[in-house]
Amino acid sequence: MKFASVLFFLWALPVAYSQVNVDWPVYLGDKSASHYSEIAQINSENASQLEVAWTYRSGESGSAGSSQIQCNPLIVGGVLYGTSPELNLFALDAATGKELWRYDPFRGISDPSRMGVNRGLVYWENGDDKRILFGAHRYLHAIDAETGESIESFGEKGKVNLENDLGRDMTGLFAISNTPGVVFENLIIIGMMVAEGPGPAAPGHIRAYDIRSGELVWRFNTIPQPGEFGYDTWPDGAYQNVGGANVWSGMTVDEERGLVFCPTGSAAFDFWGGNRLGDNLFGTCLLALNARTGERVWHYQFVRHDLWDRDLPASPNLVTIERDGEHIPAVAQITKSGHVFVFHRETGEPLFPIEEVQTPWSDLKGEQTSPTQPLPTKPEPFARQVFTVDEITDISPESHRAVLDRFVTLRPHTPFMPPSREGTLIFPGFDGGGEWGGAAVDPNCILYVNSNEMAWILTMVDIAESGSGGAQMYLQNCAGCHGADREGSAAHGVTVPSLVDLANRKTPKEVRKLLETGQGVMPSFGFLAERQRNEIIKYLFSGDDGDRSQSNEKLLQSGYPYTHTGYVRFFDPEGYPAVKPPWGTLNAIDLNTGEYLWRKRLGEFPELTARGIPKTGAENYGGPVVTAGGVLFIGATADEMFRVFDTRTGDTLWETKLPAGGYATPATYMTEGRQFVVIACGGGKMGTPSGDTYVAFALPE
Repeated sequence: MKFASVLFFLWALPVAYSQVNVDWPVYLGDKSASHYSEIAQINSENASQLEVAWTYRSGESGSAGSSQIQCNPLIVGGVLYGTSPELNLFALDAATGKELWRYDPFRGISDPSRMGVNRGLVYWENGDDKRILFGAHRYLHAIDAETGESIESFGEKGKVNLENDLGRDMTGLFAISNTPGVVFENLIIIGMMVAEGPGPAAPGHIRAYDIRSGELVWRFNTIPQPGEFGYDTWPDGAYQNVGGANVWSGMTVDEERGLVFCPTGSAAFDFWGGNRLGDNLFGTCLLALNARTGERVWHYQFVRHDLWDRDLPASPNLVTIERDGEHIPAVAQITKSGHVFVFHRETGEPLFPIEEVQTPWSDLKGEQTSPTQPLPTKPEPFARQVFTVDEITDISPESHRAVLDRFVTLRPHTPFMPPSREGTLIFPGFDGGGEWGGAAVDPNCILYVNSNEMAWILTMVDIAESGSGGAQMYLQNCAGCHGADREGSAAHGVTVPSLVDLANRKTPKEVRKLLETGQGVMPSFGFLAERQRNEIIKYLFSGDDGDRSQSNEKLLQSGYPYTHTGYVRFFDPEGYPAVKPPWGTLNAIDLNTGEYLWRKRLGEFPELTARGIPKTGAENYGGPVVTAGGVLFIGATADEMFRVFDTRTGDTLWETKLPAGGYATPATYMTEGRQFVVIACGGGKMGTPSGDTYVAFALPE
């Protein structure tokens, strides 16, 4: 351990023990997204003694894969605030798990669509005014933190409709709040999730609202309008019809400098950009904005003209790097490709060299890729970058042979290989590398990040050659999630149901309503004409292509010539990843030097271990928490385990089975002199059972 680490550890111990209460008041711990707590009561010496302190069940979980909880709860003044699978907000006694109150954001709405995702909350107080702000679908709600009642003076009767204030007709478009905003002074700055497929999509503009009134204070246009910086990186008029470039993953705030750091996603459609030729600022960018005004201070674009869904997946970490005796304010951004980019917080200057790498050209009609893309030379990626024949799984001869047979039919893999009709390998995967769980950073500037190493196959489909009528409309609008064969998929870790047996579960009337309104994470398709929705319904229930007299040109009103066959993981016949292990890792990187301290496999398939196969690691969602006690807490893995690691060595100190997968970032806090660590066990990802439980662990009393 470094001398500085020893000093910090000794300093932190008496502080942590002397305090009766230590809160977790901000999403991911604090406004710098550190995932860090000064508490040291649970440490590397006693973590093996952890036991369940309390559990809380909301009673709302759906069937396998149909509901989730991704919430990183807040703890303020001995009260825990969290959300349920049906997006109800609740308050618990943080010491016992006893429910204090519950708020239903859908009360008064007949037949509401309750399922969805909420990753966290915002707490704000000014004197006796204490508020919880949280997103449920398209609304931002303001709730009294003490009573659980809606604050009627906020917005329209306690909520703001986030489909407003975007400068575009939002009829039939999709925009929801699933990740909490950040607070700066009296502002809540918020992003949102929008549609990404080959159809109309909302723009991902960043907005700041007054926390007291709900009034819009400023808006930053992530798709620039005439006269704004970056407008020339798009075709003329793109701001009127192109969507995406949204912040769905979370933001961080430097209060001292008045800066908010906003990581954006790609422009829509994710995989074909013939209608958005150019670099497409501010898609797939880290934006540093003036938090008071929304004015751009600096930006860095990670992928120009993104065609790979390389959204920046997590809140950036604000850190202080020590270099040659100087302390440098910095911001570190993890990526889905498994890289860490580090910049000077004030200027955007890279703190490690970045090189331009040449990229292949696309052969899809109308497409034009960027000739080069930037990659950092340090730190080394925390995930493998190329899937070659040597990386094909070897867990059995049969698995190797089957994967090889499919592998040779695909485009040879290289980073930034464009989407193709033959099939393009996306590696380390659509869902990371890094994912929305984010990275933790301790005061010594050690970054801890969990990673996926999963190959996915992206296959483009020429709509004009794929039949006519309902088949085309289905491929264009539905296949991205449900698959071209209608057999469902696991898009971004969400289990998407098969539609092959739809007639056994839904009526045409019910499906028509779903297409009109959406449900949960399924967007509305209200932008389609009634005739087009009817053609999809005919196709789903009878295989009827619909009115074949309609020309392709009329059917393809959106102008996208391609769709894709869905988000398809590349598995062997047994259902295991096609690439050699590791499939999931946990990494510790010294950001002062860019060097790795350790790398460990995260997660396990017990049945493979029983066959004598070394621990493989597993796909994972949800991030880590680290503390001054020298421990790291994490769930995340498909084996539904909760683990504690030694931050110095990466050794596993303790693990236990959760009631359902803990696909959320935990939180740690101290109340009544006792340290707890709590995690939402919502399951539902990767085909695992859904759950409705929060579990808190602590040392024996």
